[in-house]
Amino acid sequence: MRKLKLIWDFRGPASQKTAEHHLIHLMEYVELNTLDITINGIETYSDMHSIAYLVVDESIMRPIRDALKPHRGQVYSEN
Repeated sequence: MRKLKLIWDFRGPASQKTAEHHLIHLMEYVELNTLDITINGIETYSDMHSIAYLVVDESIMRPIRDALKPHRGQVYSEN
């Protein structure tokens, strides 16, 4: 089963804190809907760009995408 990384981008001097806070809400959604999503987190690329992300199976991506409206997505690889 292919896995997809749903990504929310945050930019600006508060991007890391915003990504951390957004991840809290993403995990609340996961818990509320009893989803089996264990790969998630934040990544900081610079002091002006951070992301929050969830990795989901392709088979359940559409309803999650439609509900949470990620900014972008990509195929996930564990490398």
